[in-house]
Amino acid sequence: MFTGLVETVQPIKTNVATANGRRLVVPLGSLADGTGLGDSICVNGVCLTISELRGFEAVFDVMAETVKVSTLAQLRSGEAVNLERAMATDGRFGGHIVQGHVDGVGTVEKIDQTGSQWIMWITADPALMRMMIGKGSVAIDGVSLTIVEALPDKFSVSLIPTTLEQTNLKQRKINERMNLEVDIVSKWINKRLDEMLSGGKKEGITLEKLREQGFS
Repeated sequence: MFTGLVETVQPIKTNVATANGRRLVVPLGSLADGTGLGDSICVNGVCLTISELRGFEAVFDVMAETVKVSTLAQLRSGEAVNLERAMATDGRFGGHIVQGHVDGVGTVEKIDQTGSQWIMWITADPALMRMMIGKGSVAIDGVSLTIVEALPDKFSVSLIPTTLEQTNLKQRKINERMNLEVDIVSKWINKRLDEMLSGGKKEGITLEKLREQGFS
């Protein structure tokens, strides 16, 4: 489990295709001390396992399914990625629960800059937007953020100077794609409501079904 608080930003060394997916080589920077083979690292929001250590660099083997649902395939050598180690059991919980299991990919639609603060609008699949609410949590490329506004097909987040300085989000441009992970609590609530209101059938939640259950 991660918290969405990025520990360091490092440039991709290599990103090559393999028979089963891709292989990334990433410098660990300040995370190298105490990090070992088999440890979990969140790379731009994706939980990856260190399969090999080369001095201060980590090698990650990325399976085809992970490549399919994330933006890892598009990363180029030299591109900065957000890194976070898995949270220790005695660690401080500073962000929100981030599993490193990407739910989908969003696209930057607009960036409004007011002084040193940015408001970033990101389009996302309506199925993901059903699980997002204003003031709720979302992880964008592994960064824990609070949703400002949630619409049927897009949402906005506010990026303060600290976030821009300590993550790679400042480098994002219009039409660029980003990894999204919605709040695990929202996912469980949505799943249970779907099951309760549809009798196990994947029909989704409707106002009519809510009224049938006594909601007004």
